[in-house]
Amino acid sequence: MIKELFQSGRPTLSFEVFPPKKDDEFENAYNVLNQLSELHPDFISVTYGAGGSKSKKTVEIASYIQNTLHIPAIAHMTCVGSKKEDIDLVTEDLKKANISHVLALRGDRPSWMDDAQFESRDFAHASDLTRYLKENTNLQIAGACYPEKHYEAVDMKTDIAHLKEKADAGASFLITQLFFENSFFYRFLEEKEKAGISLPVCAGIMPITTAKQLGTTVSLSGSSVPKELADIIATYGDNAEDMRKAGIDYAVRQILDLKAHGVDGIHIYSMNKPKTTREIVEAIR
Repeated sequence: MIKELFQSGRPTLSFEVFPPKKDDEFENAYNVLNQLSELHPDFISVTYGAGGSKSKKTVEIASYIQNTLHIPAIAHMTCVGSKKEDIDLVTEDLKKANISHVLALRGDRPSWMDDAQFESRDFAHASDLTRYLKENTNLQIAGACYPEKHYEAVDMKTDIAHLKEKADAGASFLITQLFFENSFFYRFLEEKEKAGISLPVCAGIMPITTAKQLGTTVSLSGSSVPKELADIIATYGDNAEDMRKAGIDYAVRQILDLKAHGVDGIHIYSMNKPKTTREIVEAIR
């Protein structure tokens, strides 16, 4: 059980990867995973396509991590575009693949989903999926959390209340949305504790190694950009190698500060880049 790793007295180290878009890209995906496995992570999570469009690929990649590399795998599972029977099919695939952990997410509304479908969906929130999985499967369930609040939440208090629902529904640990300023994370931990949520939290860190990546990342995550990181982009953005080094250095300093503050775990959004991930891991160990 992954939740037991948080009792070791040291921060866990984990990575996020995404499945290949095309079937002929699996060999390269396995090569990436082989390289990441050499860094001995405590677990690796695998993302999920919008509306479950890549669920088979998610299960296949998670199975390779779990059964070939013998590293605990977490399969992401979104529910916004899924009926209960769709979720049942995925959970059956996970069971056959010997995968026992999922990250339960609502996910973004699929482009094909009209207003009527969206309002009548089986799972309104990730907490509903968490509860359903807890009641109907033996899966261990992780939940997502947001140091700067979810972009749809009116305020942090409301977002923490939703997080409490996830915890009460059966989540056993949490993984954060990426963030670039640790003060947001520390403030979030304080609010979490005040709300009576005692679950361990893995801090999600994404190294920004290109100027273009920052724009895409912020638009998708809603994370704010501190002045120091903006200055790095302004200074090194036109020089690919210097930008890459500066972005890695920023992530390393962010992680070392988190470790100094006793973080439960570090979850690196690897973007399927084993070289970058290795440089970070070697610098923080």
